[in-house]
Amino acid sequence: MRNKKLWLVVAVVAVVLVGAAGGGAYVLLRTKGSPGETAEEFLAGWRHGDLAAMRAVTVTPPADFDQYYQGLRTGLGATKVDASLGRVTKRGKQATAPFTAALTLPAGVWKYPGSLRLVTSDHKWKVAWTPEAVHPDLHAGRRFTTSYKWPKRGKVVAGDGTAIDGAGVSGSVQQLVGGAAPLTAKQAKKLGTPYAKGDVVGQWGIQQRFDKRLAGTPTTTISTADASGHVEKAVGGFTGKPGQDVKTSLDLRVQQALSNALQGQGKPTSMVAMRPATGQILAVGNIPGGFDRAMQGTYAPGSTFKVVTAYALLQAGLTPSSAVQCPKTANIGGQTIHNSEDEGGGGMTFKNALAQSCNTAFALQTQKLLSAAKLTSAANTFGFNQKIDPGVTVGPGSFPTPTSDAEKAVAGFGQGRDLANALSMVGVAAGVADGTWRPPVLVTEPQVPQKARPARLNSTARSQLEEMMRAVVTSGTAKPAGLPSGTAGKTGTAEFGSAQKGKKPPTHAWFMGYRGDVAFAVVVEGGGFGAKAAAPIAARFLKAL
Repeated sequence: MRNKKLWLVVAVVAVVLVGAAGGGAYVLLRTKGSPGETAEEFLAGWRHGDLAAMRAVTVTPPADFDQYYQGLRTGLGATKVDASLGRVTKRGKQATAPFTAALTLPAGVWKYPGSLRLVTSDHKWKVAWTPEAVHPDLHAGRRFTTSYKWPKRGKVVAGDGTAIDGAGVSGSVQQLVGGAAPLTAKQAKKLGTPYAKGDVVGQWGIQQRFDKRLAGTPTTTISTADASGHVEKAVGGFTGKPGQDVKTSLDLRVQQALSNALQGQGKPTSMVAMRPATGQILAVGNIPGGFDRAMQGTYAPGSTFKVVTAYALLQAGLTPSSAVQCPKTANIGGQTIHNSEDEGGGGMTFKNALAQSCNTAFALQTQKLLSAAKLTSAANTFGFNQKIDPGVTVGPGSFPTPTSDAEKAVAGFGQGRDLANALSMVGVAAGVADGTWRPPVLVTEPQVPQKARPARLNSTARSQLEEMMRAVVTSGTAKPAGLPSGTAGKTGTAEFGSAQKGKKPPTHAWFMGYRGDVAFAVVVEGGGFGAKAAAPIAARFLKAL
């Protein structure tokens, strides 16, 4: 009986061992995982650029496996790859895994359908790879290539829509517009896709800054090509967009009048005209060309800056009829102040002090009534120290806060560290004309964001200042220029450099002002007195209008 039980136990153990052995054989022979899991693993590697992970689930990857996927970045400029798996179908030991690829290229996102073929290998599901796994039309020995066709380039136009980016416009306008030219191989390489040698691109001025708008976007064609580069089949692409015009505020009638007024100038001269109500630049002129003095030059503004100081003094309590002294010299903080032609010696009204451009009167009143902070605040109101952006490169007016009484006195009549150009000073004139200083605008479409904000002038002080600026023309320093009736302005004579052999330092000649809906500023480098060299140019300009 005992031997019979022992035999039964042995038999049961034998059956269990045989069953275990049979089960182990089944486990060892069973294909691990699923085709869907393998396909997702492969696509995940593609998404992350992990070529090693992709090769790990591929049946015997060929030697050029990596090149096909790297070619998407080097040949097409792909910066991102997304691939989503579809519904996998399985038939015995083979399976098909459809996917949708989305490649982010310079021209956009290119989407296309593809599929992976999977087989069992070493009891695992793996990708049976061919180049068609990248794209259905990418066969062995083939690669992707792209071609680009640029659309018609947009125009740079004046305010009325007339093209100003070709022949027939003044050199000053051409300087603002800039130019477009074919790229060199070196330039094209630096810019990268989609640019190639010979493509026309803006190289300077408005053409360069707004190149993308003017150029539009090219039509992109993605094709397959053989090893020699011969294009075989177009497989995708993007439709380009035509270039758009860039509109400026230039008024060609005003521009012609300004250009004519500058003709015959023997010394470097620059001028800007502006619409006071909008801050839009109507015309710009530079003689000679080569450098945009009007918008980028830096000069001491001289007595044209007295308009800013006068505004501050009017707010501080002076009126046009207030009595002020105009001595031949004045000592402020150890600094001896002279008048430009050594005039002076008595009293006058504040209006006449501006009309006759008395330096000493302004220096004494600035010392008496204005702090450095108040004078700087007035300068800021008229656009100095502001970040302006009319759509082209400019040099804004600069007024550093004076650090001493002497410096404040000199700064009050536009010398010392004050810096300006015709664009700066036409803004001052336009601010008085309209009652609001506005950031200058040259490019109107597309609209250029401005950090500087309009500044509203005190209405009483502005009205008084207008009266005083009219006196400059009717009875003051600008009277001999014969400016048209209704003109308000201010002459300026700004010293620069140093005196030579006992002579006075050389001077730039200024005149700025407004008449009707046009403000203007003109500066003649080394021109001497503003009344003699600059004001007559303004007179010719206004009479032509």
